[in-house]
Amino acid sequence: MPKRADPLTPSAVANAKPQAKPYKLPDGRGMLLLVNPDGSKLWRWRYRRPVTGMENMLALGAYPETSLRLAREKREEARALLAAGIDPGEHRKAEKAAGEERAANSFEVVAREWLGKQTWVEHYRVKVEAWMANDVYPHIGGRPVAELSAPEFLRVGRRMEERGAIESAHRILQTCGQVMRYAIATGRAERNPVADLKGAIAAPPERHHAAITDPAELGGLLRAIEGYSGDPTTRAALKLSAMLFVRPGELRHAEWAEFDLDAAEWNIPAGKMKMRQPHLVPLCEQAVAILRELQPLTGRGQYVFPGGRSPRRPMSNNAINAALRRMGYGTDSMTAHGFRATARTILDEVLGYRVDYIEHQLAHAVKDPNGRAYNRTAHLPERRKMMQGWADYLDALRAGGSIVPFKRKAS
Repeated sequence: MPKRADPLTPSAVANAKPQAKPYKLPDGRGMLLLVNPDGSKLWRWRYRRPVTGMENMLALGAYPETSLRLAREKREEARALLAAGIDPGEHRKAEKAAGEERAANSFEVVAREWLGKQTWVEHYRVKVEAWMANDVYPHIGGRPVAELSAPEFLRVGRRMEERGAIESAHRILQTCGQVMRYAIATGRAERNPVADLKGAIAAPPERHHAAITDPAELGGLLRAIEGYSGDPTTRAALKLSAMLFVRPGELRHAEWAEFDLDAAEWNIPAGKMKMRQPHLVPLCEQAVAILRELQPLTGRGQYVFPGGRSPRRPMSNNAINAALRRMGYGTDSMTAHGFRATARTILDEVLGYRVDYIEHQLAHAVKDPNGRAYNRTAHLPERRKMMQGWADYLDALRAGGSIVPFKRKAS
């Protein structure tokens, strides 16, 4: 009967030297240390497959990352599987496949896949991706979407809430909910736990965009804009903010390719709009004239209002507000977004235009009597008249002309 080899010792493993050919040092119970000519030392365990009876070799790790003690623990785990009729090699393959499937269905993977399908403007995409990278992925990014729970998403929101970013917490949880709905649609999750968090995060403070709604005060602002001594491109942006009352981001990102000055129209693509619907802005005569004056300055580039540092980027998101501050209008009196409230209030309460025309021009969600959303050209002749009437009214205010004191009928 052959002599049984003594178990290995830590010193024997450490002192095993490479030779010209690979050799094995047995430890017992089928485990051995394979020493290669390049000096690498690999733990292996020899066993017979329970189904076929064929001999197989299972890798247990490399020394010194896997110590003698750890290698023996792995061997005993494998022996326990084998005693239960489970092939340790096949079990490892199944675990690896399951791990790869879990990784492929992790929240971060699904979120990045969903983000890649969104047709957002670039600056908003960058903002959302930064939120996810900083506040979501480090905490739940590696978790399979099918296993995520409402408390895990709540902790994400709570961390943001605790540092005072309440509005951002609501937005990021809304985005997480959209990712989970996408996971359900693609068969990787069965439910959306974010839906259970309604009311769990403090409501964000109501935001008010300061706006001038008194015609006399508006006339003073228009005269201040006319006399603005700063950058002429910024002055043009201020004038168009008042005339067209689009969202500040829509104006900043306006591209020359979107304008048809001969037809007096500005077609804003859906990807740039808050409601993700294309928007048509009829241009008054005054707006067309301003844009034609701008063409020699910025018409060779992409943006109507390029940034000061790089013409390949749009105007700074603070440029219009900064100009208002320079003219003496503080944040409590007028803001870039406030031009929308100014137009909304005066067009309705002073000039008497139909509210649905105004709301449609503001690109708010307006539906027809059948509950369907109006298309981009709805009421176009009436809106065109309204926009021209608004521009003419602004001219009269700027010149110090008469101010309509009461609401009147307007088509």
